[in-house]
Amino acid sequence: MQDLFISDDASLAALTGTLSASRWLAVDTEFVRERTYFPEPCLLQLANENTVACVDLLAVSELDPLVALLTDPDIVKVFHDASQDLELLYRLIGSVPTPIFDTQVAATLLGHGDQVGYAALAKDMLDVDLDKSHSRTDWRQRPLTDAQIQYAGDDVRYLREIYRRQYQTLHELNRLDWLEADFTAATDPNRYRPDPDNVWKRLKRMHTLKGAQLAVARELAAWREREAIESNQPRRWVLADDALLDMARRGPNSEADLKRIRGLNHAQIDRCGESWLACIRRGRETPREEWPKPDIRIRLDPSQEALVDAAMAIVKLCGHEHSVSPGSLASKRELEALVAGQSNDSPLLNGWRHQIVGSSIERFLDGKTCLSVRNGHLVQRPINLE
Repeated sequence: MQDLFISDDASLAALTGTLSASRWLAVDTEFVRERTYFPEPCLLQLANENTVACVDLLAVSELDPLVALLTDPDIVKVFHDASQDLELLYRLIGSVPTPIFDTQVAATLLGHGDQVGYAALAKDMLDVDLDKSHSRTDWRQRPLTDAQIQYAGDDVRYLREIYRRQYQTLHELNRLDWLEADFTAATDPNRYRPDPDNVWKRLKRMHTLKGAQLAVARELAAWREREAIESNQPRRWVLADDALLDMARRGPNSEADLKRIRGLNHAQIDRCGESWLACIRRGRETPREEWPKPDIRIRLDPSQEALVDAAMAIVKLCGHEHSVSPGSLASKRELEALVAGQSNDSPLLNGWRHQIVGSSIERFLDGKTCLSVRNGHLVQRPINLE
């Protein structure tokens, strides 16, 4: 069957009418983002059991039929590694498609490892070798070749069968419910709205700052985010991370001081210097109690570190027992928080992760079980306290 290429509003309306009776749709997008803050939508790929279609988002203008299709509560939208696609679609149609199913997330519950790629999953599950020759295509260029359309269509063509097999296996294992919380969280619109006031939390090496420097970095990061949004430029084009952190660390008081900071050119300083200095002043004037508190690694004593290692062994045991990737069950930082008693909101204490591994770790930390070796294998066994 030849893929459909949709490049006008009438064809899009006809396609969405055909797909509206689907129980599920495989969905993917092609976009370009190297020179912009927001992703530039180029293609939308859709597939059900009988149809594979590529919608030219640079050619169509009437998106209402697409909005109705992607937000239909009776149609499951199937993605692989959904976050970037959902971000693009949220901006394109004004809402997050729901409900969803993410085959990358589902793969972790079926023993495929953490963050497995689509090509690797297609090979593992379907023995299909996907063509990678167009992975660096500039999807803004027109006309697209037949090979490019074929490549884009493949992103949903095999996703259909991956979804069907995963769904069936998860159903047989009674694990479909385990994914609901993850998929609900992925469709929270707040995840895809710019948040200048909190973007500082994603700054690398924030822990190298202290005191009022943290407040200065927060002000500069918020300014940079707003500028990037308004100009639709990548953050690094507005202000590089290294220069931002250096300004926060050194606290320049004048444009002459700014010129001594590596990575800032005179044109930037002439254009933005006053704004940067205003951010620095606001940060310095922030009361101590309002300074940002970066995520600092929990400090454990040697005995607690040994408990973390033992808990990690339990994670691996439980992952093997249930054919679930250990990395999807718990991270080392989550285990450190649990051992330190700072894990009230830990995923290990809720939902399917608690069922598989969290309860086992709790019993171990409460002294109700221990680790031992049996026939050359590590096992967890109960302790008889009587």
